[in-house]
Amino acid sequence: MTATRFDLYGAIHKALRSAMSDAVAAVGRMDADDPDDRAAALARLRAMLDLLQHHAHVEDEFIHPAIHARRAGAADRCADDHHRQQGQVVELRRLAQLAEGAGGEPRQAAAQLYRSLARFVAENLAHMDEEETAHNAVLWAEFRDGELAAINDRIVASIAPPRMAEVVRWMAPSLTPYERASLFGAIQAKAPAEVFQRLLETARQQLPPRDWNKLVAGIAAAPLAA
Repeated sequence: MTATRFDLYGAIHKALRSAMSDAVAAVGRMDADDPDDRAAALARLRAMLDLLQHHAHVEDEFIHPAIHARRAGAADRCADDHHRQQGQVVELRRLAQLAEGAGGEPRQAAAQLYRSLARFVAENLAHMDEEETAHNAVLWAEFRDGELAAINDRIVASIAPPRMAEVVRWMAPSLTPYERASLFGAIQAKAPAEVFQRLLETARQQLPPRDWNKLVAGIAAAPLAA
């Protein structure tokens, strides 16, 4: 049986896939003639873009240099993807602004935004798959699990509390029960108690009772939900 290796991408990519899917769905069903509905959907889109940009920055700052240090050039293609994605994000924000302030053609502006967003998400799904396969192959060949865990610790330490709460908001419901318990067990072991409790509460708000019960049973952190 092959041992499971430390995966820098698995959990966060599940969170991002959920956030992207949510944004596509929100924009796709958006009532372009209703200012309140339009504002709510576009807020979800912008929050997703913020999260995605932050994640790309984290990879550029922490993961790509580690890969290049052991195998020069191995992350160049994905780094180029990040650069191209920045331009795509700027364009999506422009289209969102047009849809938000559309005069006589709000539905046309919303339809253009939706198609552009769907293409953007499709490209990002392929990009993340490459990272999970090609990049992990390099990371697992060149680094021990303890070294990968140390990189992950540096990443976590670099994330401001509000951003971490947003990450957990998407990550917690996107993981399997085992992955979720492992994540919060690690947070419980390393983070200050007040930080752990705050992130646990964020997870509780996103989880159905069955999944919440499995989590707290797995880490013995709180009473079971009724």
